[in-house]
Amino acid sequence: MCPWHHGNITRSKAEDLLSKAARDGSFLLRDSESIQGAYALCVLYQNCVYTYRILPNEERKLSVQASEGVPIRFFSVLTDLVETYYSPNMGLATHLQFPVQKEEEPEEEPVKYPPQLPPRNFPGGMSANGSKEAHGGESQTSELACASLRDTYLQRLQHLDMSNLPEEHQQSIQEYFHTSLCLDAEQAQNGNPNLPRLKKLTMEICKHLNSEISRTLPTLEAFQRLLDQQLSPGVGRMRSQVYSGQAVSFRLEQITKLLYSIEDKVMFNTILNLGSWSSLQVKSELLGLTTKMFLKVDVETGKIYFKKYKDGPEDKYFVHNKILQLVKSQKVAKLVIVLETEKEKTLRKEFVFDDTKKREGFCQLLQQMKNKHSDKPEPDMITVFVGTWNMGNASPPHSIASWFQCKGQGKTRDDTADHIPHDIYVVGTQEDPLGEKEWIDTLKSALRGTTDISFKQIAVQTLWNIRIVVLAKPEHENRISHIFSDSVKTGIANALGNKGAVGVSFMFNGTSFGFVNSHLTSGSEKKIRRNQNYVSILRFLNLGDKKLNPFDITHRFTHLFWLGDLNYRIELPSTEAESIVTKIKQQQYQELLCRDQLTIEKGEGKVFLHYDEEEITFAPTYRFERDTRERYAYTKAKATGTKYNLPSWCDRVLRKSYPLVHVFCQSYGCTNDIMTSDHSPVFSTFEVGVVSQFVSKQDPNSVSQGGIKFMNCIATLMTKSKTKFFIEYHSSCLEKFVKSSEGENQDHSDGNIKVRFGNQLVPIISDPEYLLDQHILLCVKSTDCDESYGEGCVALRAAESSYTEFHVTLTHHGERTGTLTGGVQLRTSGGKQTEKLYDFIKVERDDSGAPKGKGLDHNNKFALPHPSDITNPNYMGVGYKSGGVTDRGWSYSMSPRSGSGGGGGVGGHGGKDQTHGNIFPKKTVYDHSAVRSPTGKAANNVGEDVKPADMFDNPLYGSMGKSGGGGAKDSPDCQSSKDHLTAPDPYFSFPKPSDQDSDRPPVPTPRNRSYTCSETKPQCPAPTSFASLHPLSYTKNPVKPSRSEGGMVLTANKPPLPMKSRPGQADATSTKPRDYRDSSELPSKLRPPSRQPASVDISGNQLLLTYQATSFC
Repeated sequence: MCPWHHGNITRSKAEDLLSKAARDGSFLLRDSESIQGAYALCVLYQNCVYTYRILPNEERKLSVQASEGVPIRFFSVLTDLVETYYSPNMGLATHLQFPVQKEEEPEEEPVKYPPQLPPRNFPGGMSANGSKEAHGGESQTSELACASLRDTYLQRLQHLDMSNLPEEHQQSIQEYFHTSLCLDAEQAQNGNPNLPRLKKLTMEICKHLNSEISRTLPTLEAFQRLLDQQLSPGVGRMRSQVYSGQAVSFRLEQITKLLYSIEDKVMFNTILNLGSWSSLQVKSELLGLTTKMFLKVDVETGKIYFKKYKDGPEDKYFVHNKILQLVKSQKVAKLVIVLETEKEKTLRKEFVFDDTKKREGFCQLLQQMKNKHSDKPEPDMITVFVGTWNMGNASPPHSIASWFQCKGQGKTRDDTADHIPHDIYVVGTQEDPLGEKEWIDTLKSALRGTTDISFKQIAVQTLWNIRIVVLAKPEHENRISHIFSDSVKTGIANALGNKGAVGVSFMFNGTSFGFVNSHLTSGSEKKIRRNQNYVSILRFLNLGDKKLNPFDITHRFTHLFWLGDLNYRIELPSTEAESIVTKIKQQQYQELLCRDQLTIEKGEGKVFLHYDEEEITFAPTYRFERDTRERYAYTKAKATGTKYNLPSWCDRVLRKSYPLVHVFCQSYGCTNDIMTSDHSPVFSTFEVGVVSQFVSKQDPNSVSQGGIKFMNCIATLMTKSKTKFFIEYHSSCLEKFVKSSEGENQDHSDGNIKVRFGNQLVPIISDPEYLLDQHILLCVKSTDCDESYGEGCVALRAAESSYTEFHVTLTHHGERTGTLTGGVQLRTSGGKQTEKLYDFIKVERDDSGAPKGKGLDHNNKFALPHPSDITNPNYMGVGYKSGGVTDRGWSYSMSPRSGSGGGGGVGGHGGKDQTHGNIFPKKTVYDHSAVRSPTGKAANNVGEDVKPADMFDNPLYGSMGKSGGGGAKDSPDCQSSKDHLTAPDPYFSFPKPSDQDSDRPPVPTPRNRSYTCSETKPQCPAPTSFASLHPLSYTKNPVKPSRSEGGMVLTANKPPLPMKSRPGQADATSTKPRDYRDSSELPSKLRPPSRQPASVDISGNQLLLTYQATSFC
């Protein structure tokens, strides 16, 4: 290969190499990212990179797409083409002069080849050099092999006790091995794999079984239908298939499935539901008195019981549709259950659990009950188990149940909920010595033992000893479609599969899922090679919708989970080995995690950009002595000396989801009792929101056309390319992808280009029930080579209320390539969204300034801290992670009204609200303003080169663009006034856009959503540098979210609890939260009264928000 041909390096890497060369006429060739088999010629001239495509024609001859007016020349080989373009005046910006050489490849690790299979002794096999033996030798070899095979089996028959077999069966088997085996082998050699004589033998043996199946199967089918809650319409079809002359093996499979199904239904309807009746002891607080209570959940009948005594009678029960909401305390294991009484009043019952783990288990039971008795035809939330295990080339132990029950160290499931089966199980293994069928049978058997359900195999993909298996509940089999699987090798020269990745993707109704299991390069010193492995997998793993070609797998799925033995180590010298072990025994994990290579590389944006990982609260999973979890074997004697493998968190699970979707990590830990490998299995479980295939209930002729309008979009691209750009919009809500007009390049300085765009799109469905669940994928492309310069995603839910401004970090092949800022406005038809199952649970923030203990107002038994809608970071774009703010790659915000004066404020409230946030919104929707952490740091850690635009204001700390002292306008990289977005009219028409108004529409405010949380996370002591956009002189100590939040956001907007107003109380402007009262189930619910205006006290480092709570009956 020529030294100037760099193969499949990325565009950004090519630009870096040319920038280092720093001479006009420097050039290199790379493979095209947009067209397979094409190349890209990159030339440096006047500090800009010009890219020209080299395309093959039908005859495989190559030509350069150069300037117009230059004759096209064709070449057979690249070397001739390059030699020709050394000449001037060939249509390039400058002629080729200085080839840029390839960089040296890093040294590869020794290869561990997979176990060799024994040689196959089929007659007529291939010789060692891959060619057929000579004809005479082939015949002789075939006869010898057949004789050897026949003698082997006949010898085995002599040692086999066949006394209990029928005599005719014994004779048939002996006859087959004497005469028919060689005939079947000869036919198999000639391309007929049907083994007709073996089939004849099995049919003869099973002739009585066939008639018995025909007699038994209808009875089992009727029994199964009796146990079904609804008669299955597919039974008749299955029966006709069984009786249509299928092989006996197929009929046995059908009867086996029926027996398993019957056993599952009986088991679920008896044992599991009896188990859910177990009493749970809690403490109930009433009028300042604490009493013991017992709670019982009957999942099958949909009832919750409150008892004073464990074995006593049920004092009172409520059915599932009377349980309106669960409100969890953030700091203590407290739970408020909001119930509907017989007179459509709301009743709050407050309970304190022994610990948050038991409370989580109880909440999961109630969610299971609500889901079971939901009248929705399709689920809107599922749970997913994701597990990874490096098996160490050793067979698994007899029981691996603890893995699927999430038992061990870390964030684990409570006993009250560990029997609840997940909807999907995704299991990734590395150094797996088992065959596919053997391992899948092992997994299914283990799951049957823990859940009593026969899970269906959805997909399996294997690369050498790396494997991923996806299993799902039988009821979901028809909901899963568009299944794809693929693998990528990253071993030596990216050609060997000892390292690499396997992946599976599919659609669950209307939600796309992707799963990647990878085994990256080992060795503490090889983190750079691991980073390269990651990029290779990202680029070349081919999963998901093939129409999304411009996007890699990080943008192709609503939810992407990346698991495996990532092999990132603790970066400490080997002399610290004993110290590391000591800290592990003392559970000082945070101090070690700050030296974790993955945490460091991820924090610097080198790998897993914008991925989330739940907090690690378990010991390092590598490298243990086998058959024990008490000792780490961190030394290994080698010929070159002692090698150290320090204990490390090699085995990880990370995730990346689209903005404003529901995903919550329920557990993340490792097992203690599976010890056959030097790695411990890692488990994680997720609660994931899903959408169904939409069917409109509106008359198509009466529905108005919807619209999506992107305005004043400015892409800031980190590139030196001299070209023009356009945007491609991709979404399932569009009939086909939309290509914008060519953007306007505004300036070209410091290696960045600013390009202005604007576009309007027409969705196929305008119903908000559908449209607000959709996302628009954006890809900024160049006009010269049609290659992507950055991709991002915008959630239409962000524009649910009104025009909304967004800030998206653009990435390409895992690298940050720029930012896209702009505004989006949405027009939908009438209607509203139905409540989701995950809206059932809310979280309240404990007010540290509120009185506690005896100081409580006992005359108002419900004067509790007001619940704050602490949402998933995927909804708000901000979260706490290892003591710093997580860069999620996107945020949404509304700028304050211009010219509104001091009395206008945000969203039409007073000046106090303008500074400190819209505490009591008129309407509860998503708080697109709360995109920064309470520390005042930017939610988007976009680095030094790319600052968030000054339009992104935090209502809690005032306008970033207008406040004094450190505001965004003081930032040197802040956009100039010409880049400010102009707010549109509240409504816009299609296809002609309306005139834009200078006034901003009201700020959208938080919509009630439900998320779970637990006790407070510890923070990593390692300092992290973030660009602060704090405009005021004080700081606020944030309330740290719990480990089960996965980095929940805290907002100043506090949605009210359901309550009834007291007689005679003055009604302020009432809030209108989107909760159970907006559902069609309870149309006549009274709205809660508003609370008194908040008072704000700023002193020292504390910002105290106090308000008067309204008591309720």
